[in-house]
Order: sequence, then structure tokens, then C-alpha cells
Amino acid sequence: MMTIDPSQVTTAKLHGFMLGAIGPRPIAFASTVDNQGNPNLSPFSFFNVFSANPPILIFSPARRVRDNTTKHTLENAKTTREVVINIVNYDIVQQMSLSSTEYPKDIDEFVKSGLTPLHSEKVKPFRVKESPVQFECKVNEVVALGEEGGAGNLIICEVLLMHIDKEILDENNKIDQHKIDQVARMGGNWYTRANLGMFEVPKPLSSIGIGVDLLPDSIKKSTILTGNDLGKLANKAEIPKKEEVLEFVNNHSDIMDKIEGANLIEIHKFAKQYLDIDDIDTAWNILAAK
Repeated sequence: MMTIDPSQVTTAKLHGFMLGAIGPRPIAFASTVDNQGNPNLSPFSFFNVFSANPPILIFSPARRVRDNTTKHTLENAKTTREVVINIVNYDIVQQMSLSSTEYPKDIDEFVKSGLTPLHSEKVKPFRVKESPVQFECKVNEVVALGEEGGAGNLIICEVLLMHIDKEILDENNKIDQHKIDQVARMGGNWYTRANLGMFEVPKPLSSIGIGVDLLPDSIKKSTILTGNDLGKLANKAEIPKKEEVLEFVNNHSDIMDKIEGANLIEIHKFAKQYLDIDDIDTAWNILAAK
């Protein structure tokens, strides 16, 4: 392991390591205006949701590492106490990136990026029409985390109004995670496109999983099953009962033929095929049959 003491490296180097390690990071595409009403639009990947009641979003425009200057978004948020946070999807990622160019204060990033300003209903900053979800917010508080280059400034925003493009909703009027097609920030010049790498992990809320500690030793100490495999098995409420396993195997001759006479490693390899496609019940029946 390489060990890094933040006090012993430059801020720029530490910044690079942190952004390379912590990701993907959602992007707050923040729209603000100054006290003359001039618009500003800029993306920030130090961003997330922190509360639903009240609805709170926080993003952080950091002081520039190279010269310790602050960004127009921070100055505007302090002055007007309003911001619109627009969600970035793949369709606008290049225009979003272009808007991060450090244009002079009097330059409108909506114009430069080719994105469409849309009047908000409760705040002065414009929404980005092309964004799939837009949050009109008031700024509750700005918390400076330091005064040197690289120091963040937490802009704590309370959502006053949320706008959702109907095209990204499913039949139940919930946001379809494939349709929203979000992008997120990685280290360096890298981004990730969320819907190309999505997978489901059932939340352990409806039942209490038995936990890895209660798995049989032969499974816990397997040289074939991974930690993720053990987590899937341990998320079940109970190990299948012997009579249930026998009934399952007797009704699946293909599985019975496969496990009959097989050694433990072969059994685990066979069960893993089902774990890899999230058929946990079949995997458990295979493992419990031996």
C-alpha cells in the first residue's frame, strides 16, 4: 500500500488522489445569477442529497488550488441566496463540460454551451431546459471549510420546487434509472455513464438476512465463492430446509445430474453460475443439497 499523509504532499497532488479514489461523483450543474441578474452556469462534482425532510442538497465550489481565487457560483450564491441545481445526463455532458471553462464574469455560459435557459418559478436563476431534473433552491447556509487554495465551501440548498421531464418516468411515475441516463465524474478527464453499468442489489429491509457469520463453514471458507457471493447468500432470511432442498432437486433432474457425485469445488462452481445471474434460491438449493 502507498500511504499518504495529507500534510506531506502538495494540495494539487492530494486533490488528484482524492478525486481518483472517490467516485463516481454526481454532478450539480448549478445555475446562479449575480445581483445585476447576469446568469452563470457551472458544474460541480462535490455534490449530493443530504435530507428529504427538509429536502436538502449540498454542493461545494472549492477555492482554486493554483491561485486561491473563488468561483462566480460561490459569489452569486452568497449574494442572492438562490440556485438551480440541474441534473446532468449523457445528452448534455459535452455542453456541461464546455460550461466549466473559466470565462470572464460577464460571459453567459448558457450562450457559450448552447444550452437553453428556462425561467424558474420560485427563484431568479434559470433552469437548464435540456436537463432531465431541475431543483429550484434557496441557499440556507454557506459554510467555508478553509481559506487556502483547495478549500471547499458547502452551499446548503433547500429545494423549493423540483421539475422532472415526463420522458424519464416509468409506468408508475417513478424515475426510470435507465431513461434518466445520468453521468458522473471520475478522476482526471474521466466520466462514467450510469445506465451502462447498473446492477440491482436488493435492500435488506423486508427481511433480516442471516449474515455471513451464520453461513456454513464450507461456504464461508470457499475458494470459489467471492465476498459478493457470500453477501448474496447471507441476505436470505434462512437457509433452505432439507426437505425443501430435496423436493427442489427431485423436480430438477438437470441439477440432480450435475451435483450427483460432484466434489465441493465443483458444487461451488455450479452454484456460482446461478449467483452470477442473481438466482439466489437455486444457488442455495445446490449448496444445501450436499
